Amino acid sequence: MTSLLKISEAASLGLHTASFLAAKAKETATTHEIAAALGASEAHLAKVLQRLVKAGLVESLRGPKGGFRLARPGNRMTLLNVYEAIEGRFRPEACLLGRYACGGKCILGDMVNLVNRLVSETLAGTKVSEAAADFGMAR
Repeated sequence: MTSLLKISEAASLGLHTASFLAAKAKETATTHEIAAALGASEAHLAKVLQRLVKAGLVESLRGPKGGFRLARPGNRMTLLNVYEAIEGRFRPEACLLGRYACGGKCILGDMVNLVNRLVSETLAGTKVSEAAADFGMAR
């Protein structure tokens, strides 16, 4: 079944990884552990983790007890922060084609704008710690 809402695999991995790390609180998790929990490619996850570290949302710790953890508490980070660390600033497009082929009035009415607003408000209004609880991983 197809879905109207499409989020890149990288953004989805970022959102789920942040939730996973929030559920682990101050513990660290390795790339292998996170990838196994999410059923993801370690190579792709490593690239996503690099972006999250670069954005200051995740810390990378070296050594035998090393791994990754959130750089700040999950209740001080939104899903929008994570999404934008992966995809760049959220800039919704009002036209599904990326251009106004319909003569300026969308054949779908205001639906695209409404969906974009709902997605933006949901990402901005959801703390990573809340997502961790919803993800079924909170301790």
